[in-house]
Amino acid sequence: MTFLEDILGRLEKAKSPVLQEIRDGEFLAVTGPELLAKIGRARAALRKLRLKKGERCALLAQNSIHWVAMDLAIMAEGLIVVPLYARQAPVELVGMMKDCWPGAIVCGDIALSEAIEKLWPDGPPHIRLDDVFTREGNGQGPVHAVETAPVTIIYTSGTSGVPKGVVLTAANIKHMLSCTSARLDSLMRGAGRQERVYHYLPFCFAGSWIMLLTSLRRGSLLSLNMDLTKIANEMRMVSPDYFLNVPALLERMRKAVDEQLWKTGGFPLTIYSRAKGAWVRRIEKQSEFVDMFWLALARAAVFPAIRKKMIGPKLRALICGSAPLAIDTQLYFMMLGVPVLQVYGLTETTAICTMDDPQAVVPGRVGPTIPGVEMRLGDNEEILVRGPNIFSGYWERPQETEKVLRDGWFYSGDQGEVDPYGNWRVVGRIKNLIILGSGHNVAPEPIEDEILRELPTANQAVLVGNGRGYLSAIITGKVNREQVQAAVDSINSRLPHYKQVRQFVVREETFTVESGLLTANGKLRRDRIATTLQAEIEGMYSKTPISSGQESGVSA
Repeated sequence: MTFLEDILGRLEKAKSPVLQEIRDGEFLAVTGPELLAKIGRARAALRKLRLKKGERCALLAQNSIHWVAMDLAIMAEGLIVVPLYARQAPVELVGMMKDCWPGAIVCGDIALSEAIEKLWPDGPPHIRLDDVFTREGNGQGPVHAVETAPVTIIYTSGTSGVPKGVVLTAANIKHMLSCTSARLDSLMRGAGRQERVYHYLPFCFAGSWIMLLTSLRRGSLLSLNMDLTKIANEMRMVSPDYFLNVPALLERMRKAVDEQLWKTGGFPLTIYSRAKGAWVRRIEKQSEFVDMFWLALARAAVFPAIRKKMIGPKLRALICGSAPLAIDTQLYFMMLGVPVLQVYGLTETTAICTMDDPQAVVPGRVGPTIPGVEMRLGDNEEILVRGPNIFSGYWERPQETEKVLRDGWFYSGDQGEVDPYGNWRVVGRIKNLIILGSGHNVAPEPIEDEILRELPTANQAVLVGNGRGYLSAIITGKVNREQVQAAVDSINSRLPHYKQVRQFVVREETFTVESGLLTANGKLRRDRIATTLQAEIEGMYSKTPISSGQESGVSA
């Protein structure tokens, strides 16, 4: 049985709601059979296009019940779904679609559809997503999915160069869903009820899509955010058992609690502040006798109220992936009594290689490998992966495929390390390594993370210096030169000379997806940043390198 047959069979028996959209504080829900009826309508609409088995079908829309129905319908018809990010620039979307040349484009937005047609007038036919479900039609029938056949092409972010289409098979997905379900079984042990899951991340990303399919397979109630500005209120409304996150949201949640308590003041702030200090000393194994009192008081009087207001009383864990999470943030939520389970993987590994064991979380690590998957370190501590989760190749890019698939191993491009108990940590991307003129190799990510920890109001930090004599930094957000200088001085005091930041530039404007300086899932496009800010970078290197403690910042 394929994963798709399994999910559709479970939906037929699921008489309670399995999906619900949150719109203006109200829930719009569908049961399993109701979702199956929508899938049937979508299959009927697809059959009218007379597409051949194995043809591609682009799905370009925001998360919704209709998105889910169309996604499952495309695969059930034996077509390959190509999910795309609706917030990307139309020219980038057209570039990806021309790469895989779909037989049809299912679009959720009229304006975006018109923009694509203008750029690609001789492209494939467009289908309006919501229109599909206003028509009569029943396309129920056998599922045309084969274990070894491709079911999706998910385009990589393209942090440098052109995005590539990652081809995943039904077998890849089936193995991954068994692994994610096993971890969630451990997390939800003893619950004995339908799980509640909140979801705000776009389904076009591999990890988000796997969470969707896992929820459908488990019969969970998946609540879909339809407005990113309402996440905070909706988390309390849904009161989820767990949900998938990116580090940026957890950082914002942490800052919001601090700001709110500073505004409130009084004895709750005193308890909170003392307990935070006690927690840090406990982590550093420097506890004082009075620390037990402040932590006990906070756990009785302050932390439960924070948890209830922030994420509801039923939360068992936050799940976090897509980028490294600062250990301070993970420890902060642990202090509140909320475990943060980290996940590591790439689109090419069907989103996941490692997952934290809910019963044995190691802060700062991303857990052990999932069942059936092997990982080891290659040259430059590169993470190599082998197993049934590895993709079959990049769409019609055999040379690119050969670069990363060698002797059965996938070369991830990530630097890592593993502890004696098999728990992994991701250090950074090998291709992001900065090679200074001195020959020293510097992974920028750990230093960038340090800068952001020292500067809570900053949004991004980007190190530059390839081929130069020293490192410089670009800082975005509402910070001034004095604040940045103090942060740089503090960080430099803990680093060897070649890792110290000697110049920096401050710009209030942040990097965004729309500006082309972030990928669709929020990662830095370092090459484009270097090109766009070339004048500012050259300005930093036109000066004599300045030792730590001296004024070195410039504003943009």
